[in-house]
Amino acid sequence: MLIDNNAQHKLSKSGGLVTQKLIIVTGLSGAGKTQALHCLEDLGFFCIDNLPPALIPKFAELCTQAANKINKVALVVDIRGGEFFNMFFEVLSKLDDREIQCEILFLEASNETLVRRFKESRRRHPISRHGAILDGIEEERGRLQDVRGRANKIIDTSNMSVPQLKEVIVGIFADNSGTAGLHITVISFGFKYGIPLDSDLVIDVRFLTNPYYQPNLRPLTGNDPEVREYVFNSPLAGEFINKFAGLVQFLIPQYSKEGKTTLMIAIGCTGGMHRSVALACRLGEILLENNFRVTVRHRDIDRSKIFMGV
Repeated sequence: MLIDNNAQHKLSKSGGLVTQKLIIVTGLSGAGKTQALHCLEDLGFFCIDNLPPALIPKFAELCTQAANKINKVALVVDIRGGEFFNMFFEVLSKLDDREIQCEILFLEASNETLVRRFKESRRRHPISRHGAILDGIEEERGRLQDVRGRANKIIDTSNMSVPQLKEVIVGIFADNSGTAGLHITVISFGFKYGIPLDSDLVIDVRFLTNPYYQPNLRPLTGNDPEVREYVFNSPLAGEFINKFAGLVQFLIPQYSKEGKTTLMIAIGCTGGMHRSVALACRLGEILLENNFRVTVRHRDIDRSKIFMGV
């Protein structure tokens, strides 16, 4: 369950973290703060766990002074900070004075859920006494009540799996590009050199007519217009790429829902120089046109050229 306490913060236009997202992740121990931080890291945030609140303003200043300004920051601040955590509201006031606005994400869960999670992980509650988990949870809940009241967004993770929590985090904090946190790599390769070990999807395009047997095309690659034109002059190639791209676009959101952050699609032909390169380029173009984050790589182009003596 997600509670949104206010509209999206607008960050300072003069001084402070210009155009920067600063997210403070806090909440109950065992509610999923670590998983939330991992998800934010996958979304491109610079993440720090258990940062003492007193260091937040200085850290924010360092981010703006870096050569390549860090414009997406997520910090976990919670009860583990001990006495330092008591400065939380004082630090928020300092951020306001410096026109550095932040968004507070608060994670919580039911007592029953938290007790079960601590039992399963066999970890002690950070403020429990004599191993009394429930006492620690109730004390922490009381101490965090005011922090919860200041939170911009509250997520109850009681009935959430890790993939479901990731889906919620992505829905809140991912860029408005429709790509969520999934980065796609399309890689061409030659079967004679082996299938890429880290492939998620492998497709064999050796059923297409091979430009290798055309003397004028043999020294070229699928990056060259002449080769691409030759490959796609076949109606079979056009029909295949449209159907395959449709399948990939169907699968991408399904992978994202399961929390997958990278997807490698390997397209192979015999030598990895002509057909696979042309198809990989075209698939990359289609995915880019549909606003997916995609990188296209050609693993064996140079190796095949050396093999042919080009």
